[in-house]
Amino acid sequence: MRSIGLTGGIATGKSTVAQMLRDQGVPVVDADQLSRQAVAPGSPALAAIQERFGDTVIQADGSLDRGAMRAIVLADPGARADLESITHPAIGGLTIAWMVQQAEAGEPIAVVEAALMVETGSYRHYDALLVVSSPPELQLQRLMSRNDIDATEARKWLATQLPLSEKESKADAVVMNSGDLAQLKARLDEAWARLTA
Repeated sequence: MRSIGLTGGIATGKSTVAQMLRDQGVPVVDADQLSRQAVAPGSPALAAIQERFGDTVIQADGSLDRGAMRAIVLADPGARADLESITHPAIGGLTIAWMVQQAEAGEPIAVVEAALMVETGSYRHYDALLVVSSPPELQLQRLMSRNDIDATEARKWLATQLPLSEKESKADAVVMNSGDLAQLKARLDEAWARLTA
């Protein structure tokens, strides 16, 4: 089975591309979904997070307070590194298990979608890397609109990720999302044909 990593900057259209692939029958797993499983109530990862960050990041129902956690890691790169050292191994284990399931089901290709694939180096685990990109100003506008935040806040979010050009430099194929959905689909089809040839 061929494995493909799918990544891109925040608000570049990565999730839209993932859905387009699903619509074509390609199995795609979202690392965000796996990250929620990894820190589910009762999980070893959530216990480690509570031990490191305290009860303020745990909601009354015992689940992770993602908003509180996000505020901490946006303000403190050290806290972010600590969180990632807890969650990334757990997410990695779930990703491997999912890939094994796809291979056992006889799938020819499986895609893992993750925002920080280049930052963490996990893109190296895949046979190919597909990066969704967009012009930086358009990315900023989309992020402000999508999350209902101002430019200052949006730039803070963008600063937590590598520049798009660095992600593109690692890619086996890049899908530039600078137009409408039809244009995005056409560019995806072209990139996908190259990746799977």
